[in-house]
Amino acid sequence: MSAESAETAALRARIRELMPRAKEDLTRLVAMRSVADPRQFPPEECAEAADFLVRAFTDAGLRDMRRVTTPDGTDAVVGHAPGPEGAPTVLLYCHYDVQPPLDDAAWRTPPFELTERDGRWYGRGAADCKGNIAMHLTALRALGGPGGRDFPVNLKFVAEGSEEQGTGGLEQLVPQQPELFDADALLICDTGNFALGLPTATTSLRGLTNVVVTVSTLKGEMHSGMFGGPAPDALAALVRILDSLRDDAGNTTVKGLDGEGSWDGVAYPVEQFRADVGALDGVSLLGTGSVADELWARPAVTVLGIDCPPVVGSSAAVQATVRARVSLRVPPGTDAEKARAALTDHLVSAAPWGARVEVEPESAGQPFRARTDGPAYRALGAAFRQAYGKEMVQSGQGGSIPLCNVLAARFPDAEIALIGVEEPGCLIHAPNESVDPTEIENMALAEALFLSTYATSR
Repeated sequence: MSAESAETAALRARIRELMPRAKEDLTRLVAMRSVADPRQFPPEECAEAADFLVRAFTDAGLRDMRRVTTPDGTDAVVGHAPGPEGAPTVLLYCHYDVQPPLDDAAWRTPPFELTERDGRWYGRGAADCKGNIAMHLTALRALGGPGGRDFPVNLKFVAEGSEEQGTGGLEQLVPQQPELFDADALLICDTGNFALGLPTATTSLRGLTNVVVTVSTLKGEMHSGMFGGPAPDALAALVRILDSLRDDAGNTTVKGLDGEGSWDGVAYPVEQFRADVGALDGVSLLGTGSVADELWARPAVTVLGIDCPPVVGSSAAVQATVRARVSLRVPPGTDAEKARAALTDHLVSAAPWGARVEVEPESAGQPFRARTDGPAYRALGAAFRQAYGKEMVQSGQGGSIPLCNVLAARFPDAEIALIGVEEPGCLIHAPNESVDPTEIENMALAEALFLSTYATSR
């Protein structure tokens, strides 16, 4: 047995021994209702979770663990640990806030009580992102912790307290206190494997721009029996406008945006996607590209909501003014601000019958593409290979993580890798969120191996 394989075997055994403690950590974390929205949940729950991280990561060997208030009023948890002189620096990121449980009645287990069922651990935040906190703790403990050997690299740790709310507190903290984030490699642990047991680095994030479009045709609603027909119907005009955003095959057709991009990473099999998305029998998927093309390399428009009379309570009237909220996801290589301008121009120009159209911009976030040709990615690929016995693949993600662009702009020479325990079966953000404990175990091993070998791979 080679020295490397002996080290891997020893780390694997140590992490397996630590898994009951990882479950204990996650049990305590899930019980903390750390939704960063004081309108729904008491802020003391977030404070309790932050204080838990301070204690737990101090115990795992980090120093100067503390809470730092960010510009949005929430607390990040930060700390560090020095490595050998001349060693590279690695930042470990996660977030401790969670989504609200949404429909309590849809949960098969109590949302804030970690519950084991069929080999998985259920609870809000079990995967996103408290499972990644348990992963970090397990990896650090396996490498030594207090009283053990020093870590093989310089470590920095940042846990965000308002990621799910999107209020941007941590992004605003980066230019204010850049020393907290400056590192050679940044492990952003808020994604996961493309499939259970398939080691994956997320290297592409779509950007986002939202707008609200208002369509007006009349001074007020008019009786449809007396005026319907020639009277210009604002709701019908809106339907025509929204319909113009996709062609008959379902391709997004916003004028001025390239809809022909292709994805060069892992493929997403059609049947797997249909199962993951819950497509009904006989309903076609949208777009003429592959599933991966449509998800990660092409713009995608979604109508998020429409303001018009509901069916129940509606009257016989031609509508005068209606609104819709439209979301546009944009792939790397497309500027989100330019995409919003193209979407706005398209919505206005598609209006039929001279209908008046106003477009109000909302949030926007730029897409992200990681640089993958450096030593951190080589070390990460080797660590995944040893931990999983499989080659690392690269996938994209439809969501946005604005922090990645902020970090990339501030630290252009740093390598950013998005990894974690959140595979598709986790149902993050939905009722019945869960994590497969084998992913915590294997990802902790991969992280420990990466931290052990990164310095020598440079």
